[in-house]
Amino acid sequence: MAGEKVPSTHSPPFTRRIGTRLTALVAVTTFGTFTLAVVAGLKVQERYLIAQAIDGAALFGDTITRATHDQMLRGRKDEAYSVIRKIGELPSIENVRLFNKEGRVTFSTDAKEIGSTGAPPDGARVFKARGHRVVGLTTPIANETKCAGSGCHATVAEDRVLGVVEVGVSLATMDQELAALRLKTLGVGLLATLLLTALILSETRRYILKPVKALVYATREIAAGNLDKPVHHSSSDELGLLADSFDGMRLSLAAARAEIDGLLASLEDQVEERTAALKEAQAQLIQGEKLASLGKLSASIAHEINNPLAGILTFSKLLVRDLDQETIDSATRGEALVRLRLIERETGRCSAIVRSLLDFARQRPVDLRDVDVHAALEESLHLIDHQIELQGLKLDADLKGHPIVCADFGQLRQAFVNVLLNAVEASKRGDTVLVRSVTEPAGEVVISVTDTGVGIDEEHLHHIFDPFFTTKEKGTGLGLSVVYGIVEGLGGKFEVTSQKGQGTTVRIRLPLVAVTTA
Repeated sequence: MAGEKVPSTHSPPFTRRIGTRLTALVAVTTFGTFTLAVVAGLKVQERYLIAQAIDGAALFGDTITRATHDQMLRGRKDEAYSVIRKIGELPSIENVRLFNKEGRVTFSTDAKEIGSTGAPPDGARVFKARGHRVVGLTTPIANETKCAGSGCHATVAEDRVLGVVEVGVSLATMDQELAALRLKTLGVGLLATLLLTALILSETRRYILKPVKALVYATREIAAGNLDKPVHHSSSDELGLLADSFDGMRLSLAAARAEIDGLLASLEDQVEERTAALKEAQAQLIQGEKLASLGKLSASIAHEINNPLAGILTFSKLLVRDLDQETIDSATRGEALVRLRLIERETGRCSAIVRSLLDFARQRPVDLRDVDVHAALEESLHLIDHQIELQGLKLDADLKGHPIVCADFGQLRQAFVNVLLNAVEASKRGDTVLVRSVTEPAGEVVISVTDTGVGIDEEHLHHIFDPFFTTKEKGTGLGLSVVYGIVEGLGGKFEVTSQKGQGTTVRIRLPLVAVTTA
């Protein structure tokens, strides 16, 4: 049926296959899930390590305040700064600074910072220095009672904090270890993803792709009309049930096709029987229409035959009278010969008319051969010539050349006779019936018969080819129906145009076998 989509017999592209999509989905999902888990785990571990670094910085800050406590009380700042400097040289220590209460840096392991001012940060913070991260923590230096008489600071009893110690612990080693751990973890994740994907793909191919491929193969076989191959499978899951259902459908289709084939065979026999019956019925209709047309011609032909028969009778009486004389002179003998020749001619004329009628009425099998259209048309005109003369009509025929068509001469002549008789019956005395033959470039010969008679009502024009439809009191309603069947059977077209009160034109279009111009 037009517009229906034809099933493809080719495998889909690699990127559109189920296995490819499923593999990609599994790989992306597995690797993404693993990556998210690794990132989350590393974040937790990083926070834990930073907390540990903060605790270490707090420990270093407390250690510094304790280690320098006595030196500060005794005013031995150089010794205290020496202790702080040694602590600052530890690998994990990035920097150690001392801030007084005014925010001035009184000591720093980086000598450039000594004397600078700025508000010391409060609590712990993570910042970047020299291209790596550093966690910094400030530890307050409390104003103890012992400080009041030691002379290490100006004594202000209400000041609770004399300054702060900021210790910066480097996170460079931790970051390197985290980066290495991240790479190792991602590598392990990628390897695990590949192994898991391969395992899933293997199982998918075994339990899904192979059964689906078998079903696709089975559908293509059925589409090709092969219903003998079963669907092979060894699974008992949903795809196995689908394969069983599909195989059941295949068996049902095979049974239905066998039943349809049987029905088609029976139908072909019935069609042949009905076709033979229709051909027989059509032959009977054609023969019946021949007899009806023959009846219409009888009156004019009887009149035509009556004239030569009257002459024959008259000349026969004259011959009998002459032959009754005792002596026959040469003049009488010559006159008798003339009369005998007239009798022979008129008898031959009657014989030709009767022979034409018998040939027209004879029932015989269809004999398709190359036929001169104009020869069949001229015989038809000869048959109705007497009818035209009796009704006082004029005939204007224009036939040129010898167009050849493949047809049965008798059927073609009958079609022309029926059309011509209709034109004659529709005309009134003094009218002219036009007969034209035109050979068209499209390879057709068009025979047109035009009358100026009563015409056909528009409401009846659509029914003129219906069997037994007629508006005539003595018509059978088979004439145009028989002509239509003959013309259509020859691969031609039968056209009728008419206007009430102005006349009718009938056109018979027949395909040409060859055209020979005179």
